[in-house]
Amino acid sequence: MEGHVSYPILAPVIKKYPATAGPLFQTYNDLSLAQRWESLEVIDLSNALRGGFRGRRPGTTESSVVVPCFLTESLSMSWISSVFQDLPDVKDFYLAICTEDSSVVYYRMSKGIVKPPM
Repeated sequence: MEGHVSYPILAPVIKKYPATAGPLFQTYNDLSLAQRWESLEVIDLSNALRGGFRGRRPGTTESSVVVPCFLTESLSMSWISSVFQDLPDVKDFYLAICTEDSSVVYYRMSKGIVKPPM
């Protein structure tokens, strides 16, 4: 991982939260290389004890937040609330669930009960 071109960008957060280095690295590379997100920046989510990302999907002007995790992690409602505490100006974020085979699945998490789009 240290030899990869994206490591210097992620190093401060990886050193602070080494337990979540895998999904952080995997999600960053998926967003930047495969998904081609623009203005991608690393953010520190201290209440959630990990790093995340803020950026824009191609062709959009609105910024989105992505929070990576392992498929094997047990996440709770209090943990999701801690993410929203780190992001007081955000009404939703994408949870990037990473697997050992390098797959990443994105789930949109919203505050409260939100009616799905029709």
